[in-house]
Amino acid sequence: MSGVTTIDFGHPDETRTFTHGRVDIVRVGPSTIAQLSLEPGWHWGEDVKPLAGTDTCQARHVGFMESGRLQVTMEDGTQLDIGPGETYVIEPGHDARVVGNEPVVALEFATDTAERFARIS
Repeated sequence: MSGVTTIDFGHPDETRTFTHGRVDIVRVGPSTIAQLSLEPGWHWGEDVKPLAGTDTCQARHVGFMESGRLQVTMEDGTQLDIGPGETYVIEPGHDARVVGNEPVVALEFATDTAERFARIS
C-alpha cells in the first residue's frame, strides 16, 4: 500500500443536497472530509433544521473557510462571522446563515460532523 492518497471532490463518495446547498463527502481511510457549498440565502434554521429535527445544530464543526461569509449564532446569543482563509471550531448549539451575495465553500474535517451533516435520520 502506498504512503500517499489523493482526494478528489470532483468524484465524492457521497453527495447530500438540501435547499440552498449541498455537502460532498470523501472518505480516506478512517477520515471523512466534507466540502460544504452553501448558496446566498442559506440558513441552517430553515434549510437543515427540518432534516436534523433539533432546534439548533448539535454537531461540532472543525473546518476551513475557502470563500464567502458564514454568520454563526450560539444559543447564548454570541455571534461571530467566519470569512475566507479562516479556520474555525463551532461547538454544538448554534444556528448559522450565509451573509452577503457570495456562496460559502468550506472544508470540514471532524469525522462525526462530516458523517452526520444534513443526513436524513
